[in-house]
Amino acid sequence: MAAVNADPEVMRWIRDGSVLDEQQTRGRVQAWESEWESQGFGLFAVEIRSTGELAGFTGLSVPDFLPEVLPAVEVGWRLGRSHWGQGLATEAAAAAVRFGFEERGLERIVSITQVGNDASERIMTKLGMHPVRETVNPTGGRRVRVFELRSVQYVTTTR
Repeated sequence: MAAVNADPEVMRWIRDGSVLDEQQTRGRVQAWESEWESQGFGLFAVEIRSTGELAGFTGLSVPDFLPEVLPAVEVGWRLGRSHWGQGLATEAAAAAVRFGFEERGLERIVSITQVGNDASERIMTKLGMHPVRETVNPTGGRRVRVFELRSVQYVTTTR
């Protein structure tokens, strides 16, 4: 995960675009793991089935960085550049959304991306999400777009 977080192109759309070193990544992984204990959900490692290689992560988290959307649970993903464009993020995020609605009984899932990150917006649309607001991320000062999917919409799109 440290290699993924150290890639400036991967991190371009994350917060202020800064890369993370190995120590920072370790801290983030520990925080992500603690979310499983405190929230009952969190991030999943995305691995390439044929090789076991870590591609990145997907999963659910509370978007504390954007208080105006709370209470909310966000689906997110981050993959290494060599794994882009293969449908992995969409497949993994769809599994996380399914987990959120079917296993955790969530009523609403959001996804937040910086304006201009068209690749992430395409994934959100494939997940059945729709844009609900545009605002500024107070932690990075960048414009973001918030998408959402409600459980009633999820149920009707999966039947």
